[in-house]
Amino acid sequence: MTTATQTVQVHRVYIKATPQAIWDAITKPEWTQQYGYGGEAEFDLRPGGAYRALATTELLAHGGPEVMVDGEVIQADPPRKLVQTWRMLMDPGMAAEGFTRLTYEITPHDAGVTTLTVIHDVTNAPQLAAVVAGEMESQGAGGGWAFVLSALKTLLETGKPLEWPWASTARAR
Repeated sequence: MTTATQTVQVHRVYIKATPQAIWDAITKPEWTQQYGYGGEAEFDLRPGGAYRALATTELLAHGGPEVMVDGEVIQADPPRKLVQTWRMLMDPGMAAEGFTRLTYEITPHDAGVTTLTVIHDVTNAPQLAAVVAGEMESQGAGGGWAFVLSALKTLLETGKPLEWPWASTARAR
């Protein structure tokens, strides 16, 4: 008998930026290629629209697939909320775990500070859960959502990408 494993990860960061700036950084390829793992994101922001995160030239040279992550938009309420499915294609085991549910919540506050909350429901996806939690960093899999959100915050607040050895080579284009 197989039992379901429920895991929901919640990651939150406070960014000195407008909700629109954060929305754009999440959904526009000219922004997504500048932080985190550096792949361009493609969104069709209609319900049922496709989502794809593309590999960088460096990752392709190391045998990575052209599409690193895929999914479908469930809800888009710019610049407040984005809900989508999300499936990691970088590893056959994680790809076989199937689609997970990813929610971005963007909440403005006083003094130009905005909260970005990422809720990733990785139920029945234990390999993916470990990677996005940053538990595989020592094996070269990166720092997961904590790294991506730190890099996003750094880019929006300083205008410069967060440099990290495995991230800067992944961003090479």
